[in-house]
Amino acid sequence: MKQLTPKFFELRRAELDGPFNEIKSDLEDLAKYFYPRSVKFLSTDVNKTNKKRNNYIIDSTPIIALRNFYSGMMSGATNPAQNWFRFKIRNYNMENDYQVKIWCSEVEKLMRDVFNSSMIYTKLPFVYKQLGTFGFSTLSLESDFDDVFIAKVLPIGSYRYSKNYKGNVDTLFREYSETAKNIVEQFGINNVSNSIQQAYNSSPLSYFEIIHAVMPNPNHDNKKVWAKNKKYISVYYEKASNDKFLSVSGFDKFPYVVFESEVNGEDIYPSDSPAINALPDVKQLFTMIKEEAKAVKKIVSPQYRGPAMYKDKKLSSSPEFYIPDDEQGNGVKPVHEVNPQILQLENNIISMKNTIKEHFYNDLFAMILNTAERGRTATEVNELKEEKMVLLSPLLLQIHSGLNKVFDWVFNEFISVDILPEAPDQIQGGEIEIEFVSTLAQAQKVVKISAMERFTTFVINIANSLDPTLRYKLNGNKIIDDYADFANIDPSQLNSAELINQKRDEEAALQQQQMQMQTLKQGTEMIKNVGGVDAFGSNLAERVGL
Repeated sequence: MKQLTPKFFELRRAELDGPFNEIKSDLEDLAKYFYPRSVKFLSTDVNKTNKKRNNYIIDSTPIIALRNFYSGMMSGATNPAQNWFRFKIRNYNMENDYQVKIWCSEVEKLMRDVFNSSMIYTKLPFVYKQLGTFGFSTLSLESDFDDVFIAKVLPIGSYRYSKNYKGNVDTLFREYSETAKNIVEQFGINNVSNSIQQAYNSSPLSYFEIIHAVMPNPNHDNKKVWAKNKKYISVYYEKASNDKFLSVSGFDKFPYVVFESEVNGEDIYPSDSPAINALPDVKQLFTMIKEEAKAVKKIVSPQYRGPAMYKDKKLSSSPEFYIPDDEQGNGVKPVHEVNPQILQLENNIISMKNTIKEHFYNDLFAMILNTAERGRTATEVNELKEEKMVLLSPLLLQIHSGLNKVFDWVFNEFISVDILPEAPDQIQGGEIEIEFVSTLAQAQKVVKISAMERFTTFVINIANSLDPTLRYKLNGNKIIDDYADFANIDPSQLNSAELINQKRDEEAALQQQQMQMQTLKQGTEMIKNVGGVDAFGSNLAERVGL
């Protein structure tokens, strides 16, 4: 068994500092222009509102573009008011299995209820905000007795992470500050250093730096139930006094989910994000705004020149104030005789602002509003949406990858607390698969729905025009099931195939009975028309049993 000490974890933390320090200056640059009060590159940055952090922002365009981005991603990808996900059983045909569909629907409702109670919907906007700015964001997941789990978003700069050979994050070190009071309450008075004990008695609100490390456990042992032998080891220790642990514990599943954008090869941290791509344009925009301000100032409040005799004179904007010309006819005049093209400068600035917003897909999220003003038809709007979705698809897939990890973690939590409904026998031992059906995800499927509608309309028109039997070319059951699948219709709103077949049999039997009744009625009328009484005076209809 490997002996683990705080010094071992400090060496590991120093190794993680190397890759992070390579991108630290870039993260700081992004924070200055897009998200100035979000980062904590120093653990001592607690409850500080440094006004200088806003000095780089002279126009709100990058702030608005980022706001529209994370708001659009929240409402389009994970809107709590919509059913943005559903469950399926991997490699199992659920099309005609109504019982399995209902079970999956019940699990979906359970997951939505837990998401609402855990307040994860209040954290996801910050995840998207960090993802759009820095290219990555980390969500901490913790088990909770009342709400199954709780989620927290870690500040950028406060942690470092590394990945395994599969490219999955499996190690994370976080550095943060906490008050002596909270440290003692969390870990106990006997487990903290003398300095924290003294502070707890004299100044309990003073801050101390704490390190929390989670990584694969070199002493992992499935046969043992102790927390220190779990798959991932979790330790807390004081940064200033790392001679002992505050606590040693462990997890069966990694308690962090890292959302990432594009990662280049074997790099640890992403190299692409909307803000990274928009940063040169933002810097150029701010330069253009400054130059425009200089031009306007030279027109509105120019510097003056004139005879020395007027040196101490104060100019007035009042039309009753006059200064006579000197002997050469030179009065007080502006130093710079300029005539800048203000309108052209303004148009260039507006164009640059729109470019920055395009980096954050603002044109996609506001597609309907923007196109309605231009008088475009609904068909043109849908085509434009499809074109824009091609650009958003890579980022949306990366977000879905992070959400998949959240679902896996929470579903394992369901199993551990045993709150899942009993699964049908036919899917016992199966694997659940998550399908995302949010507004943005559905927009990618709109092509299938449109093609289905056009095709069915075409077949019906051909059948009506040429040959009515051509309508049998369509499989109505399959078309309805596929349409409901693409449109994310709740399975409980559809009847099972067995019930449909039963209704068909009942209708066929009813039609056959009606045809028999009609035949009998026609026979009776025919007998009456031929003659109702035979030679013996009997009614013909009665003799034949009608």
